Amino acid sequence: MDQILLGKGDQPVSLLARYGNRHGLVAGATGTGKTVSLMVLAEGFSRLGVPVFIADVKGDVAGLAQPGTASEKILQRAAQLGMAGYAPEACPVVFWDLYGRSGHPVRATISEIGPPLLARMLELNDTQSGNLEIAFKLADDRGLLLLDLDDLRAMLGFVGEHRKEISAQYGLVSAQSIAAIQRALLSLEREGGEAFFGEPALDLADLLRTDLDGRGLVNILAADQLILKPRLYSSFLLWLLSELFENLPEVGDLDKPKLVFFFDEAHLLFDDSPPALRQRIEQVVRLIRSKGVGVYFCSQFPDDVPDEILGQLGNRIQHALRAYTPRDQKAVRTAAETFVANPKVDTATVLSQLAVGEALVSTLQDRGVPMPVERTLMCPPRCRMGAITPPERAAVRAKSSIGGKYDAPVNRESAYEILSRKTGSEATAPPPLARPAPVERAPRERAPVDRPSPAPPAAGGGLSDVLWGTGRRQGMVEALAKQAARTVGSEVGRQILRGVLGGILGGSRRR
Repeated sequence: MDQILLGKGDQPVSLLARYGNRHGLVAGATGTGKTVSLMVLAEGFSRLGVPVFIADVKGDVAGLAQPGTASEKILQRAAQLGMAGYAPEACPVVFWDLYGRSGHPVRATISEIGPPLLARMLELNDTQSGNLEIAFKLADDRGLLLLDLDDLRAMLGFVGEHRKEISAQYGLVSAQSIAAIQRALLSLEREGGEAFFGEPALDLADLLRTDLDGRGLVNILAADQLILKPRLYSSFLLWLLSELFENLPEVGDLDKPKLVFFFDEAHLLFDDSPPALRQRIEQVVRLIRSKGVGVYFCSQFPDDVPDEILGQLGNRIQHALRAYTPRDQKAVRTAAETFVANPKVDTATVLSQLAVGEALVSTLQDRGVPMPVERTLMCPPRCRMGAITPPERAAVRAKSSIGGKYDAPVNRESAYEILSRKTGSEATAPPPLARPAPVERAPRERAPVDRPSPAPPAAGGGLSDVLWGTGRRQGMVEALAKQAARTVGSEVGRQILRGVLGGILGGSRRR
């Protein structure tokens, strides 16, 4: 039991267990047998004692939990392919669901997800993502736990209320961006996404278990509803892969992987992904091999996976591609060029002639050398090839030993409770940035200045008040003098000044 029999061409085609962590690709057009190949791989790894995580996008992967039907056609193919001891058999399965409906709830805290992936889930632009980063940083600096959506809303509200003080230290906070993030959270909550954020968070050790017979548990994520939110689907799987990368120890090359991770609809991971995120994916795929994890991408076209990641995939199963469009023809050429040539197989021609259940297969053999591509009739799985009923799913879930750990949510004190308590006990929330209290200074006393007033002329008191003013109002002479001072810079101003003052004081007028 050191290999998985995939099928048979001119010779049996197998995947060696010790190269199971060298990653792989399963590709092909819709309806050509990709899902069955995924089930054969998952079933094979489970029989080797390797735990598996796989997303069930269409609902038929759940058939791994039930034994198949030993029809005459299937028994005949099993005998033709040399499947010794073939008999219908179910795999040990644990169902998971982000929404908690079709499996045990999968939860993660807001802090664990982090701002980059959360911004991708919420489909935020760069400015809004920057404001989200500020909220996370402020929460870290103040020791506030961000566990669920209530915590994040409270933190965003705090940032919005004190954006002037926060902008001075953390960067510009925009009220419009905060409002846009809040609206995105409302949309996510309306779609049921709030169930994903909270505690108890997923323990990675629960994905690495085996049953009492030593078979690896097959962890199936119910994704038939999740796939309707493509960015949430891809971001969750990327987060899970990143958590495995960051938390598992280095183990080097083992006799068999510690976990195999299947990523269905892989093109969703790379659609509209920024360069930084794509670089992160490449890094994880390249390095997670040494931690005993194999990653298998599944998509319609091989070029759905970027070249820098495609080059890391050592085991490949390529089902038929129909070259109906220029896009399809390009995909056929790309797929043909990625296989090791076999003089007996015209790869580009055969790709469009493969029947359902056939595939071009190349796996790593001794010393890690890829075998020449082989036209292969794929093995049938031992489990059911199709969906299961709700009662069957409920029965499998009821037998799970981890239901008591995840089914009931836990809500401990975090940012929402702390900020709500502060708001309730104080008239206004404390400013986020401490500022020194202003120093009170005694007003400076000024000595009175005696301003000499011009002596009034010998005219009567009434005329004198009009011309020179009183202690309470300004006189005509003073008003004209101020006006004249503003225009004294020009020749016309100087002439007006001399004319007006000369007329009032009885002097001669220029003629």
